[in-house]
Amino acid sequence: MDVDLIFKIAAVGIIVTVLNQVLIRSGREEQATMTTLAGLIVVLMMMIYQISELFDTVKSVFGL
Repeated sequence: MDVDLIFKIAAVGIIVTVLNQVLIRSGREEQATMTTLAGLIVVLMMMIYQISELFDTVKSVFGL
């Protein structure tokens, strides 16, 4: 796995966590939840290529 990807995912996590806390403390729980879900979607989108490569490797190892 690319180290840059790990740092990017960590950065998204930090940003989402800070935004989540700010929104919760200002009484905006619904927006905090939406921010968390958006962060999860962003991370999943970042990982789609890596997951695809993993499946290709598994297929080639098992001759599928």
